[in-house]
Amino acid sequence: QVQLVESGGGLVQAGDSLRLSCAASGFTFSTYTMGWFRQAPGQEREFVAGITWSGGSTAYADSVKGRLTISRDNAKKTVYLQMISLSPEDTAVYYCARKRLGVVVTPNAYDYDSWGRGTQVTVSS
Repeated sequence: QVQLVESGGGLVQAGDSLRLSCAASGFTFSTYTMGWFRQAPGQEREFVAGITWSGGSTAYADSVKGRLTISRDNAKKTVYLQMISLSPEDTAVYYCARKRLGVVVTPNAYDYDSWGRGTQVTVSS
């Protein structure tokens, strides 16, 4: 079955960096667009970044542009989220997701059909 397992979260200070990883299994990873979402306490899940199957196209939420970079390694069946200059506003559970159909990255959670369990990122001021 489809499995997505996130890792790399933790407690960091403002200004620090983190790299999140999402290991995929149970499907042909190299043919799917992938995304990262996050959910802060009391807030709805929001799109962070997405990447097409080849890695040739990426998209980001305006709030993270220039600080977060999504990438993938199809040989390792892993998608990454490199985060720099973290602030307390980045505190959330970060989820990896597989897009249901189509190549183009979209920011809508309902376009993604499989989700990991998330990894907590906490940024202290």
